[in-house]
Amino acid sequence: MEAKAIAKSISMSARKVRLVVDQIRGRSVNEAYAILQYSKKVAADPVSKTLRSAVANAQYKAQEGGDVLDVDTLHVREAFVDEGATLRRWRARAMGRASPIRKRTSHITVIVDTKE
Repeated sequence: MEAKAIAKSISMSARKVRLVVDQIRGRSVNEAYAILQYSKKVAADPVSKTLRSAVANAQYKAQEGGDVLDVDTLHVREAFVDEGATLRRWRARAMGRASPIRKRTSHITVIVDTKE
């Protein structure tokens, strides 16, 4: 039973989030929860929320089909981060000049599947 969750426009650069996502890819859901819970990275929170949403989607799909899904059988099949829109701002600098500030965002996608 495959289920997917996408978190869009997370206000964090994709490079920072990829460091966390790389740690949970291919692991069981319970192991991924443990890794994210004890991670010191700030990006672990939105990744954890997206993983929980994917698990909830899998449970809903199973319930809709009349099955009962055991969360222990799920694993993170795919997890990746794409770049979102970049907000462009300007900061005043010396002698009347301006320098750009780029506030980057990212889209997190997590796909969970049962172990076959």
